[in-house]
Amino acid sequence: MAAGLELREDTGQVVLRVRVQPRSSRNALGGERDGALVVRLTAPPVDGAANKALLRFLARVLGVAPSALRIATGAKGRDKRVSVRGLDAAAVVTRLGELMKGGTS
Repeated sequence: MAAGLELREDTGQVVLRVRVQPRSSRNALGGERDGALVVRLTAPPVDGAANKALLRFLARVLGVAPSALRIATGAKGRDKRVSVRGLDAAAVVTRLGELMKGGTS
């Protein structure tokens, strides 16, 4: 599942496409859709709450500090590009793939 994600490796970071579904019943990975990682969040898309929740959730899922992530583009929409420092593309695919195989986190 994670192998279908669109990832781009830049200098010291990986950029991945994310599709956010705010106001879900729980925070969870929702699989892959059209090359983007689907992330379901309980936070509403108000005052940046969903963006903050997204970064905290992805940091926990990927095993990195929240400061290692930032929203590169799409801060005001559901479709975003998130950059992750400290991991290469293979590590991101492996960590997400393991979680998506066993269900959502």
